[in-house]
Amino acid sequence: MARARTELGTLKVIAWAPMKGYSRERFKHWTTQGESCDTREFVLRREGEDVKTDKACKVISGRWRSVYDDKVMTGPEQLDIDHTVPLANAWRTGAADWSDERRSEFANDTRNPQLIAVSATSNRSKGDQDPSQWKPPVQGVWCTYAVHWIRVKAVYALGVTEAERGALTDMLGHCPK
Repeated sequence: MARARTELGTLKVIAWAPMKGYSRERFKHWTTQGESCDTREFVLRREGEDVKTDKACKVISGRWRSVYDDKVMTGPEQLDIDHTVPLANAWRTGAADWSDERRSEFANDTRNPQLIAVSATSNRSKGDQDPSQWKPPVQGVWCTYAVHWIRVKAVYALGVTEAERGALTDMLGHCPK
């Protein structure tokens, strides 16, 4: 948590850049992660319990807990892979200046807390909103969500809006002392 507070303090406060030129296709995602698995399948396998796949690495069953809304899911079709920092938010806060290769790295980042399997409902309610506009319905994950959001922004040197920074600061207040 101390690291998150420090990193938040280093993020540049900016106004949102325009969406001109934005397209999800500029962030090629679900690239190969090895063993015939794409990024989506990799995340489903990483985050599920008793995950079964076919020979082509397609996840066919398992059990997942969607931390945003605390729902248990038993079918991969019930899940979306959430980009902690949404692609459109990244575009508005610095990714518009990146190469397509860098944007693809961001969209498929399995090393940092950028990708998480959550219920399709919660992911779609979040959309491309930042923490000043949307927070997970389960208040108990606000700390983790803020820490992850800040980490991704710091790793990719993305900016934050003043409202975003304020919301993240408030969410860090939910972290254990």
